[in-house]
Amino acid sequence: MGYIPFLRDNAHWLTVGFLLTFTSGYGQTYFISIFAAEIMQTFGLTHGQWGLTYTLGTAASALVMVWAGALTDRLRVRTLAPATFAMLAASCVFMALNPVAILLPAVIFCLRFSGQGMASHIAGVAMSRWFATNRGRALAAASLGFAVSQTLLPIAFVAAKPALDWRALWLVAALLALAAIPPLIPLLRHERTPQSIAASVVALGMNGRHWRRADMLRHPLFWLLVPAILGPAAWNTALFFQQVHLAEVKGWQHGDFVAMLPLFTAVSVAATFASGWAIDRFGAGPIMALQGIPLVAGYAIFWASDDLGHAMLAMSCIALATGSMATLPGSFAAEYFGTRHIGSIKSVWAALMVFGSAIGPGITGWLIDLGWTFSDQSLAIACYFALSSVSVILGILRARGTLSAAA
Repeated sequence: MGYIPFLRDNAHWLTVGFLLTFTSGYGQTYFISIFAAEIMQTFGLTHGQWGLTYTLGTAASALVMVWAGALTDRLRVRTLAPATFAMLAASCVFMALNPVAILLPAVIFCLRFSGQGMASHIAGVAMSRWFATNRGRALAAASLGFAVSQTLLPIAFVAAKPALDWRALWLVAALLALAAIPPLIPLLRHERTPQSIAASVVALGMNGRHWRRADMLRHPLFWLLVPAILGPAAWNTALFFQQVHLAEVKGWQHGDFVAMLPLFTAVSVAATFASGWAIDRFGAGPIMALQGIPLVAGYAIFWASDDLGHAMLAMSCIALATGSMATLPGSFAAEYFGTRHIGSIKSVWAALMVFGSAIGPGITGWLIDLGWTFSDQSLAIACYFALSSVSVILGILRARGTLSAAA
């Protein structure tokens, strides 16, 4: 089936995924970070202190995700999704009304858990479970919400800053999160059942079985994948988190960085759909093995050049990997570990990504306070991705025989 017929025939359920990923934006770093200067000024924080605050709140949300993410194996999306949106709206109000710095880690926890954590996780699990033979395409279509949110929200809210106080803008975000609930409820009145039988061979993992979370944690493949799961969340989050600082050290206006977001989104969207097609055609393993290469190139370019043209090239490289990561984790987990316990399995992956997004800003902020600019750190980040790519390739080669046995 081509993309257009697939989108048309499944628009009802794909819209659910889109709403979840788009609305998750109010708890994502690319949104929170546009208020970094105001938050640091209001509460008297340095880059390192703000980074530590962000790390504490996000790391706590990662720990809770291990438990909460497994709820998707027991509760329906129709129950979890509206509750998550209501929680996210309350978190935005918490940010708007918070009077003291000591509560900032709790604010960040609420935003990250409900937005980046649960909303994104529910979308990934729903698409992985609702679709079997077109899982990659479903994840790609639903992930458009990330791209649209990442483009529209920063531009719109940065443009609104001269007219509204930063706290008032968080109240606007709360209203927008609540506004996503009414269209979601009728869409979830009937959840999709895959056309293929849920227990059929296409839904099984390695060795022809459904893996439980404990089994996955004992398998070497999972641990060889950990650096590649953790890394993009850590360092790409840090890139957007430190965007104000990066613009300063590069000699750009902050608006110059924000202006690159439409390009980032366009490349990311193209990569999302291309990876969705490639996953359905070749499997998630080969795509996962290649995913780190553009990240190596992107951060090496950020380290080597201050030119805006090269920065656009670097952002395009990073966007290639970001787009593919919108489809890869869910597809890879379902393909290698099966779908029966996909909620609890993906909760570990989601927790790793949330934890990565916690340590990235903390580490980079601490190094900035020590005199190492984010531009200086980019070379080390490129080296990290080179090593994580080697780890992924080793893991996939080791598991390839057991996967083919499942087929």
